[in-house]
Amino acid sequence: MGGNHTQAKFILLGITESPYAQTPLFVLFLLIYIVTLVGNLSIITVVRVSPSLHTPMYFFLTHFAFIEICYSTVISPRMLADLLAEDKTISFLGCMMQFLTFGFLADVECHLLAMMAYDRYVAICHPLFYVTIISSRFCWQLIASSYILAFLSAIISTWCVFGDSFCGPNRIDHYFCDEFPMLKLVCADTHSSEMLIFALAIINVVGMSVVILLSYISIIRTVLRMCSAQSRARAFNTCASHLMTVSIFFGSGFFMYLQPSSSHESMDKMASIFYTVVIPMFNPFIYSLRNKEVKGALLKCGRRLFNHWQYTGLVLCRT
Repeated sequence: MGGNHTQAKFILLGITESPYAQTPLFVLFLLIYIVTLVGNLSIITVVRVSPSLHTPMYFFLTHFAFIEICYSTVISPRMLADLLAEDKTISFLGCMMQFLTFGFLADVECHLLAMMAYDRYVAICHPLFYVTIISSRFCWQLIASSYILAFLSAIISTWCVFGDSFCGPNRIDHYFCDEFPMLKLVCADTHSSEMLIFALAIINVVGMSVVILLSYISIIRTVLRMCSAQSRARAFNTCASHLMTVSIFFGSGFFMYLQPSSSHESMDKMASIFYTVVIPMFNPFIYSLRNKEVKGALLKCGRRLFNHWQYTGLVLCRT
């Protein structure tokens, strides 16, 4: 990264400076982080051990759950540590890596949600060609391309923020190294950097939103032409979980990053907490409670695990 960086470290001001609120918030966010890890790991495990879920749709879902785990891990451990620590400094390199990784994972999520929408489009609108179009090789190509494009986008965004000098205050009024709090600390004019970051957001967020929107327009048109009410209900049910995830992720994303920069002056940190900490916890609940196949597979795995423990207990008692 270019630039004459006079700041070797930054200070994260965190969520709150109130000593009375820090411990309760630590317990709350620790529980959310544990639920996020356990829930998303359960989704990955259930899909891997259930042959009935070895389909492209759940292949993309396992990658989405994995990204949610990484996404939450980039933010939560540091935030939890800062809630209890007196020293809240973060090095320049550590801040830059957190910014880069967070942007990379957020972009990958956008691409994965678009892939899942395209998968549903082919399955409902072109069912006879589904196996041919959504092949295993094609799925891996989509995944690889999303990771590459997201990484390039994150590299450019990181260069826009960290490529200039930080010669002013080193206090970041946030709980992680996010885009707008960091740009406030840059000495040079950040207008061109903001425009480039905004353009990347248009490509990733708006571009993927268009793919999802067009996919669902085609899906709705196809479903409405179905003669059987049962077929229509089944088709819509397969899309319900994905639509809910899309609404939550892109809705909060548009609110956070696609608004005028002046609006960020008064942005509530709670909106950022919802976007970075709470949303990753929703994924396993949405796909387990709203999806009959995943729910059935979870129940089967639970019964197998219970039977295994029961059998092991009986063996130990007899010995």
